[in-house]
Amino acid sequence: PLPGNLAMATLFGPTTSPRVYGLPPGVDFPEVLLAGLRERLHGQPPEALARIHLVVNSRRMKRRLGQLLHSATPCLLPAIDLVATYHGNAPQALMLPPAIPSLRRQLQLGQLIGKLLEQQPDLAPRTCRYPLAKSLARLMDELQDEGIDPQLIRELDVGELSGHWQRSQAFLSLVQEYLQAIGGLDARARQRRVIEGLVSHWRRHPPSHPVIVAGSTGSRGSTRLLMEAVARLSQGALVLPGFDFDLPTAVWSRLEQSPSSPTHPLEDHPQQRFCQLLQVLRMDPQAVQPWTKAQPAAPARNRLVSLALRPAPVTDAWLEEGPSLGILDTATEGLTLLEAPGLRQEALAITLRLRQALEDGHKAALMTPDRRLARHVGAALDRWKIVADDSAGLPLQLSPPGRFLLQVAQLMTQPLTTSSLLSLLQHPLCHSGAVRTIHLRHSRALELWLRKNTHVFPKASVLQAFSRRQQQHTTATSTTPTETTWIHWLNSCLSEPLQGEQPLGNWVRRLQDLSLRLVAGCEAHGPDHADSPLWQQEAGRTAQKVVVALAQEAPEGGAMDALAFGELLQNLLSAEAVRSPEPETGTVVIWSPWEARSHDAQLLILGGLNEGCWPEATAPDPWLNRRMRRQAGLPLPEHLLGLAAHDLQQAVAAPQVWLSRSTRSNDGETVPCRWLNRLTNLLHGLPEQGGRRCLEAMTQRGQQWLDWAMALEKPSPEQPAVRPCPSPPVAARPRKLSVTEIRTLVKDPYSVYAKRVLRLVPLNPLEQGPDALLRGVAIHRVMENFLRAIQGDPTALASQQRPRTRRRFLQIAEDTLKATVPWPAVQQLWLARLDGLADWFLNTEVERQRQGRPFAFEVKGEAPLDLHLDDGRSFQFVLSATADRIDKTSDGWLVYDYKTGTIPSKNEQEKWDKQLLLEMVMVEKGAFEGISPGPAQGGVFIGLGSNPDQKTAVQESRGQTLAELETLLCAYMNPTTTGYQSRRLLCKEAPGPYDHLARFGEWDSATKAHCQPMT
Repeated sequence: PLPGNLAMATLFGPTTSPRVYGLPPGVDFPEVLLAGLRERLHGQPPEALARIHLVVNSRRMKRRLGQLLHSATPCLLPAIDLVATYHGNAPQALMLPPAIPSLRRQLQLGQLIGKLLEQQPDLAPRTCRYPLAKSLARLMDELQDEGIDPQLIRELDVGELSGHWQRSQAFLSLVQEYLQAIGGLDARARQRRVIEGLVSHWRRHPPSHPVIVAGSTGSRGSTRLLMEAVARLSQGALVLPGFDFDLPTAVWSRLEQSPSSPTHPLEDHPQQRFCQLLQVLRMDPQAVQPWTKAQPAAPARNRLVSLALRPAPVTDAWLEEGPSLGILDTATEGLTLLEAPGLRQEALAITLRLRQALEDGHKAALMTPDRRLARHVGAALDRWKIVADDSAGLPLQLSPPGRFLLQVAQLMTQPLTTSSLLSLLQHPLCHSGAVRTIHLRHSRALELWLRKNTHVFPKASVLQAFSRRQQQHTTATSTTPTETTWIHWLNSCLSEPLQGEQPLGNWVRRLQDLSLRLVAGCEAHGPDHADSPLWQQEAGRTAQKVVVALAQEAPEGGAMDALAFGELLQNLLSAEAVRSPEPETGTVVIWSPWEARSHDAQLLILGGLNEGCWPEATAPDPWLNRRMRRQAGLPLPEHLLGLAAHDLQQAVAAPQVWLSRSTRSNDGETVPCRWLNRLTNLLHGLPEQGGRRCLEAMTQRGQQWLDWAMALEKPSPEQPAVRPCPSPPVAARPRKLSVTEIRTLVKDPYSVYAKRVLRLVPLNPLEQGPDALLRGVAIHRVMENFLRAIQGDPTALASQQRPRTRRRFLQIAEDTLKATVPWPAVQQLWLARLDGLADWFLNTEVERQRQGRPFAFEVKGEAPLDLHLDDGRSFQFVLSATADRIDKTSDGWLVYDYKTGTIPSKNEQEKWDKQLLLEMVMVEKGAFEGISPGPAQGGVFIGLGSNPDQKTAVQESRGQTLAELETLLCAYMNPTTTGYQSRRLLCKEAPGPYDHLARFGEWDSATKAHCQPMT
């Protein structure tokens, strides 16, 4: 309380009606508000300002007022409070207990909804438990904010509605009874009680000092109650932001219709909130007086926008009032319309304009509800080392501590995968101690090993195998952990996910403990819970508050499974934001639309003006439909559209304004927002006032900046790469190839050059998918294991034993797939395919075993070849192979090749796919282990794909096959005739592993290759 000897401040004279002032769109609201105070305090003692109590709508407004007061002549400061927390020192308000935390209420409601979903599982999936709790908490806030008696919800007439709404009404009644039973006041309910107590106190003891509510529209019930009481005080007043003094009386009359009227469609009008407030105060809109004589930046534009935003049923006023606007050049001279083809181009054009404003010394702001656009602009500004002050901050879930906590929660609740493990190990907070470089070295070694061995789920046994791969050669010290110590620490952190439901407190404690151990690393002193790097800086402190609050309120959450805990943590982190301190000299800012009331920017860029973004799509209410909300006296969803329209009306009145949108998004074509459509349609319909010409000029101004942005993005012309055909020295050329690589040498010689000469081995993906390669390996093993199992049973393929053999085949297939394929769903899918071809395979196997008996499976072999060049030189070449299956016949050998894909055609076998033919050559030379030299009676492809088939290899003499091979190899050993050309016979096939090295794409198959001698 202020000392009693301070002079009494008298701002207003006596009046019999509520005191309501307004400020038009386009004025600097905080600055003009203070200017009006100074005008009214002229001639009064300096301490009179300190007697004034300002109640403002937002922290940004309060902060801006404080900045203006501190930058002006030194003075005693007025008291400034927020409408959301104002209590006026009323005794009834001060005696109320504190509000219960919102998290506690959300967990309590989550428990109720969980029980509801157990009894009525058709209502919603269990994963919607906490999103439904959040929406229910919002509904409770609305009911309490509007002062609606819960009994009214029970008495709603839902007899003609569907069963869903009847169940919803019954459940809401139970929720109200439960909340009344456990007691406690939510923040909204407490503030409503505070305002009611304050109003009651003011009736008996009205304040003698001035009280001014400024910057609020009265859209919430408790705020409207406060504004009504303040307006009736002897020294109280309201100062409304963005009041449209240009709106005709007829439109105000239309807005004053009762909300229960069936023709009441005006909730989305920007002045509707003021109309409702004035109705409560029983005032005519014409009685609202300007707070000062300050004029908006563009009065003509205000009249144009006011006419454009007329409610849809009275837009016929465009024809009547449009000509009264006069020539529209003045109204649109500060407007620019940007329609970019995509989000990236829109962001870059906005960035260029913001940079220009910064160079000119003007304060510029991007105002948008589209967070993607805001992040794009922030990233583009970084090109010139410009950091924008983003008032919305960074979502906590996207900050380093937030991402780390989500990764740890995933570790606790889901099976560990290679990508999730390495992503966690490479996080900047993981093992963030002094020996982090050693940790990163071990992590890189583990990544390379996992890529090489393709472990999809790296369990403890996999990590131990990694640790045993080689002996340690370094001596451990107290500060440098060995790989064994590091693996032991990692294994201690990677326990199996918890199964079933656990108390929420257990989940939170495990999350904290595991996170701190991962951050501390394997250092000897262990984790420091108080000074952990996880909780440092603004993002860390914000994350710690969320986790600590969740731990404190955990008893209210009951038991939940892993999926529910992950969803809960995700929701809590996404609801928080990390806001950096504002730059002291920042002149480029990014604001949300609701901050239009307190902005002071000379240039305001309204970005993302597309339907669904501005205004944002209203969230559906799963608890009350429109009819029920109307009966209960709750605001309709359109009232949010009206608030968004009011924000736009204020923002578009800035001195310089950009109206920006992208015509396409990831989902397809976009639709301009309704208000932009109205403005452009109005201009287009006023050709006599120059509307079409002004609209074209607005578009041309935006197109110029868009052209500059596109020019900035246009790459500088570069000479495309030539089609490579390297010719390395003969000594560096490979002297050993497999039969598969012979096929590659014919089709894509450059791949052989990269692999065998440059010795570049492609990295396997972090997580091997169920691709064709793995399927081929698995089915090859199934065939091998099955044939080995029946090799000693001559009756296995007999007709009377066929059912038993078939069951045995499927059992072996199931066991083999479990050992080879890590995904249960893929195991079942591939097992079903094997079940489909089992009968065909067994029937054809009878005929194959009549011709010969299986002798060797997956047998390796090498055949040395003596090759002679035309110049007389000779060299030895080694041909290697792994044969899928070799059967012994009475007079030789049969070679089989399993194909899970397409069997090569006759033309392909004659031209390049000679794998089976070369294996037959090697059989005759006795190149395979355990296979004596002998005639190869033939080769057979066994197709095990979706359409099983069996085809014999082309009839070609072994001498011809060997001669063609020798000719090919001799050509590649001659440095003057042949280079390793890229994609020699690859036209329509999938990209190869070395195409990026060959820069394929800068050239195509029609490009001629030129031999490039290498040294």
